[in-house]
Amino acid sequence: MDRPAKRMTVAYDVLRLPHLPRPLRAVGFAVVVLLALPYVLTPLYAVVEPVSTVMLWRRMTGERVERIYVPLWQMSPRLPLSVVVAEDDRFCSHHGVDLASLREAISQADDLDDMRGASTLTQQVAKNLFLWPGRSYVRKMLEFPLALWIDLVLPKRRIMEIYLNIAELGPNGEFGAEAGARRAFGRPAHDLTPYQAALLAASLPNPHGRDARRPGPALRRLAGLYVARAAQNAGHAACLRTH
Repeated sequence: MDRPAKRMTVAYDVLRLPHLPRPLRAVGFAVVVLLALPYVLTPLYAVVEPVSTVMLWRRMTGERVERIYVPLWQMSPRLPLSVVVAEDDRFCSHHGVDLASLREAISQADDLDDMRGASTLTQQVAKNLFLWPGRSYVRKMLEFPLALWIDLVLPKRRIMEIYLNIAELGPNGEFGAEAGARRAFGRPAHDLTPYQAALLAASLPNPHGRDARRPGPALRRLAGLYVARAAQNAGHAACLRTH
C-alpha cells in the first residue's frame, strides 16, 4: 500500500473511532448533531417564524401558548427602543456579546447566580430559541458562540423582531409583543404609548412577577425610568430604523 492510501486509511479509522463501543459512538454523533443544529437553523430564521424552547415545551405538555407573530414594522417603534434601553443599551454596537458589560458583571458578582446585566438581547434570543431557562455555566458556554453566530448571520432588525415575538410577555402563556400588548392593554403592539411600551419592557424577564396589566409601584417607577431613558437615548436603537 502506498503512503497516500495508507494515510487515508488511518484517517478513516480515526473518524470511525474503532476503540469506542458502538453505543458511545452513536451518543457522540447525536451530541455533535445537537450542537450543530442551531448553527444550521439560524440562517433559516431570516425568513422562518421561529418558536422558543419554552413555547415548544408548553405545547408538548398541554399548557397554554398564545403568540401572534407580527413583523417589526407593524410594532410601535417605542417598544423596541424601550427594550433596548431596558435590557441592552449597546445592542446596535456590539456583535452579540457585550464584553464590556460582561467584564463589569463578572467583577461585581461572587458567582454566576449574582451576575446581572451581562446578557444581551442576542444572547437571550440564543437561549430562548435553542437552549433552556435557568442559570448554569454549561448554558452560558453554549450561549456565547451562538450569540456571535446569530449576530453574524442575521441583521439587527431581524434579531429584534425575533426577540419581540418569542419573549414571554404575560403570566399565562402570552409570548411576543402582540399577545402581551393585547393582554395587558387591550390594544395591538403598533398602538402602544411610550408608557405602555416601557411597562412591557419593564416586565422582562419575569412577567409572572411583574404584571404589566396590574403594575405595582416598583414596576411603574421602572417604566417611568425607561420612558425618560428612551426620550434621551433614541440613538441607541438607530440600527433598527428603516432607511
